[in-house]
Amino acid sequence: MPLKVGELAPDFTLPDQNGNDFHFSDLRGINVLLLFYVHDFSPI
Repeated sequence: MPLKVGELAPDFTLPDQNGNDFHFSDLRGINVLLLFYVHDFSPI
């Protein structure tokens, strides 16, 4: 389900480049631009 303008994105946790957990909620109150791209050499 797409987000509506002004709606908060759901929280998620991913490992950072050092293997530490990064929580999206840690950026609450900061404007964030998320870019998603297809991995190179994928069949898509």
